[in-house]
Amino acid sequence: MNLYIDPPNAAGHGRMWSHLASDSSFEELHRFAQALGIPGRGFDHDHYDIPSERYAEVVAAGAVPISSRELVGRLHAAGLRRRKRPRNPRAPRALLRAHRLHPGDTVAVVAPAGQVPEERLVAGLDVLSGWGLQVRVGPHVRGRHPEVDYLSAPDADRAADFLAAWTDPTVQAVICARGGYGVQRMVDLLDWAAIAAAGPKVLVGFSDITALHQAFAARLGMSTVHGPVVTSLARDGDSAEHLRTLLFEPEALGPLTPVPTETMVPGTAEGPLTGGNLALLAASAGTRDWSPARGAIAVLEDVGEEVYRLDRMLTQLLRAGWFDGVRGIVLGRFTESGKPAEIVRLVEDRLVPLGVPMVREAAIGHDRSNLAFPLGGPALLDADKGTLTLTAPPLL
Repeated sequence: MNLYIDPPNAAGHGRMWSHLASDSSFEELHRFAQALGIPGRGFDHDHYDIPSERYAEVVAAGAVPISSRELVGRLHAAGLRRRKRPRNPRAPRALLRAHRLHPGDTVAVVAPAGQVPEERLVAGLDVLSGWGLQVRVGPHVRGRHPEVDYLSAPDADRAADFLAAWTDPTVQAVICARGGYGVQRMVDLLDWAAIAAAGPKVLVGFSDITALHQAFAARLGMSTVHGPVVTSLARDGDSAEHLRTLLFEPEALGPLTPVPTETMVPGTAEGPLTGGNLALLAASAGTRDWSPARGAIAVLEDVGEEVYRLDRMLTQLLRAGWFDGVRGIVLGRFTESGKPAEIVRLVEDRLVPLGVPMVREAAIGHDRSNLAFPLGGPALLDADKGTLTLTAPPLL
């Protein structure tokens, strides 16, 4: 290998950064970065930006420490130095897509967060089996944490179940049994280099699973599916069929708004979809999985939150810059979260001033109807018509 890294002496975004480069080829550089789970968005013309806390890990993996001056000199000598061009601050992020499913494929069901109700689990497993899938249930899906009654198992066990499912070469998809709470406790325990090496697969879930969606986008640049968990598959036939179509026949998927939504701000916007559960997005601020909505269409939903708490979370995201450069906003359902008129007033106060196309009441969230959509998938929002449509199949 001809890989080099300079000291973490470049400041940015409140952190110190090193630069990882190769004086042999970009192909070698990309392979090395992918093996370590370094996200593709970290590549900057001729090098990868590496946060200081990962410097020792990259050196241990084989990169040779050299000075910044020597690193630049080696790139020039190899003809691999690329002059920086002005960035397009509104450029969307392209995420890697997984392959579609086929009858006979194996899907793993895991419980990375809360305890799973048995009756609803069995009903959801029956739906998956009815699609012709081979279903493998993780060891702790039916578990109970010995001391914490809102978790399905200790953090290390939940992380181990997820990692085993994802890295199993016979598994084509990982579907979460339910949300609740707990993903943020286990996400940093995952072996992200091993997950990256296993390549893109289908990951499905919503609510607390937003923390996993954010991590896959930020760390690996992989698209995932925001959609029903196993315990909600039997609740609504239309939502289940929508997810089945997305997974098996992605090019046949219809609009994400079969019933037009309510226009809050007119206009059209195009870009990749991002977002998920509002509370989890706000809770990710300051973490390594922070994935702002710049250049994207943000989709938001939540459940069981008082209006003042929704206000606080939206305000936090606004102050933190999460909405900076957003192209459009789709508001799903804010179930059991105050009166509809109160939600409208809040949106008019906090989000409408952004001036981007915006709709509300999309069938996404914790209501009976919860239509799946690909995070990272390109879409067109027509707020004048109240429609949201994918512009490319969500899976290969």
